Amino acid sequence: MRSKEPFDAVVATHAAMVLRVCRALLGPADADDAWSETFLSALRTYPDLPADANVEAWLVTIAHRKALDIIRATGRRAVLTAHMPDTEAPPGPEEPDPDLAKAVTRLPNKQRHAVVYHYVAGLPHADVAAILGGSTDAARRAAADGIATLRRTYRPAVARQGKER
Repeated sequence: MRSKEPFDAVVATHAAMVLRVCRALLGPADADDAWSETFLSALRTYPDLPADANVEAWLVTIAHRKALDIIRATGRRAVLTAHMPDTEAPPGPEEPDPDLAKAVTRLPNKQRHAVVYHYVAGLPHADVAAILGGSTDAARRAAADGIATLRRTYRPAVARQGKER
């Protein structure tokens, strides 16, 4: 039986991937909170994780659940503002194309999650299926449908500028 790597090594190895997943699911405003909550939860349960477990899939599963918690909490609370800003906040350093992020958030939930977990986190379809609950073929189909929808609906800013001329 192999021994597990120290938790700080797990964080160093997977921190960026977990942040990309959180940003893809929640956007930059709530992603940092989900990222922190993911690793706090992981720290508490890491001692019980089997040494041969797929750590990447385990962390994505935790991030998925934390993102859902934030989405549910956001839906239940009122947002009070005295003034609506005229512009959106600038994109974060790991979000170079806010239009792409918006296009991903407009996908149906299952497609969005399958695209994020497979293409952003790099998980195999079998792990995506385990997280989402369903078959590997269903996860593959949801990811493929999500990518097909993005290809039909998403137009990068560079392509739009070329058509305007």
